[in-house]
Amino acid sequence: MIDSQTLLFISPEIILTILGLLILLLDLIFRERGHAALPWVAVFGFALSLAAILYIWGASRLVFADMYAIDTFALFFKLIAVISGIVITLVSIDYLRNRTPNKGDFFTLFVFSVLAMMFMASATNLLMIYLSIEFLSYTSYLLTGFLRNDKKSNEGAIKYFLFGAITSAVMLYGLSLMYGATGSLNLTEVASLFAATSDNSLRALGLVATALVLAGLGFKISLVPFHMWAPEAYEGAPTPVTAFLSVGPKAAGFALLLRLILTALPALQEALVPLLGVIAIATMTLGNLIAIQQTNVKRMLAYSSIAQAGYMLIGVVALNLTGNSPFSGLNGVLIYLFAYLFTNLGAFICVIAIEDATGITDIPQYAGLIKRAPYIAALFVFFFLSLAGIPPTAGFIGKFFVFASALREGFIFLAVVGVINSVVSVFYYFNIVRASFFQAPTDATPIRLSPVVTAALTVTAVVVLLIAVYPQPLFDVTSMSMAMLGVAGK
Repeated sequence: MIDSQTLLFISPEIILTILGLLILLLDLIFRERGHAALPWVAVFGFALSLAAILYIWGASRLVFADMYAIDTFALFFKLIAVISGIVITLVSIDYLRNRTPNKGDFFTLFVFSVLAMMFMASATNLLMIYLSIEFLSYTSYLLTGFLRNDKKSNEGAIKYFLFGAITSAVMLYGLSLMYGATGSLNLTEVASLFAATSDNSLRALGLVATALVLAGLGFKISLVPFHMWAPEAYEGAPTPVTAFLSVGPKAAGFALLLRLILTALPALQEALVPLLGVIAIATMTLGNLIAIQQTNVKRMLAYSSIAQAGYMLIGVVALNLTGNSPFSGLNGVLIYLFAYLFTNLGAFICVIAIEDATGITDIPQYAGLIKRAPYIAALFVFFFLSLAGIPPTAGFIGKFFVFASALREGFIFLAVVGVINSVVSVFYYFNIVRASFFQAPTDATPIRLSPVVTAALTVTAVVVLLIAVYPQPLFDVTSMSMAMLGVAGK
């Protein structure tokens, strides 16, 4: 029987479960009359879940037969999930108004997507890992194809589903091999068995199993070569969903990847480094080079998102489980993820505001944006500076810690490739800036922002700046998360 303390520890998940069912029920009862209230119900529910996360912050407990971890590491990613839920719900209000009558279905699916992210962050069991990834995958497929009369939305969802089905099968096979090699589903027991064995064939089987599991995690994170679904899905999905896909599943995927490596596979970490390093180089290089060629802003940001995953993976390669330096790799990944959350959401909110007012998503049509929407144009510059890792922005802080971790661990070539790719990214980011500031507009009609979108843009921009000028609170939070996984940090 579940005790009251366990209920308290899983209260963020309970709140979102009730919230999703409540939105579905309200939609059934009130139909179109209740559509205006549904996003605000969702925001209120997310806020309650956020309060619950903050209330239990610092907890450390395994529940449900050690299948589910309540620790600061998991809570850090749940914080990311709920913040993304609040922001994206707010910017969806105007975007969905004239695009779909099924708003209740949309917000229900979205709440359950955020809930799936929470499950992924806390999973400490091979079966729980698989189920939580599938939960997030299926809700994401439905959200991607939510605009039923839009051919691009349908095409993106179908490609997303087909790639997801293949990588899911490969990952399941890898998980079954890992279970067969160790005889356990528990990550801690898997780690003990791999550490205790002297059988090289068993360790080789563990490496093969891990490589197959990486297919499923690489799909969620959009690592090369599991990225091919991203451009079509990002372009076809409703733009708020695209914003969610660029931050939500990626963060959850990194949560699982880090927990898997640090909890279950520390004995195999050294052997995994070359594979992860090659994937990191391929991911950031391919993402940046193909982004240069894009003329659609959503596809450009899709490839940018792929490249950003490559930078984060550098931190995973540079993980140091024994040192007491803040440049431990893990610290860099956590800082980068939090900075990336607000930076990428801010960039996508700019895209959403322009698309909602004008319907345009092609970069050449952004010509003269400074005259039509000076606030958006100015923030575009700021968010692109952050994505490129230029100070004073949160993106600079994230890249600084990731690259410094690589240098500290001797991965000089990896850090150099990362810096070169960051320089390359400036070209396509500022292609939009060039059109916005230095080309004449074809339509001089001013673009007006709703108060909600304006507030969301302002908040994301302020946070991106605050992380750069006063990063200490974020350092403290990430250090607590590191300590929960046994990694020292200052």
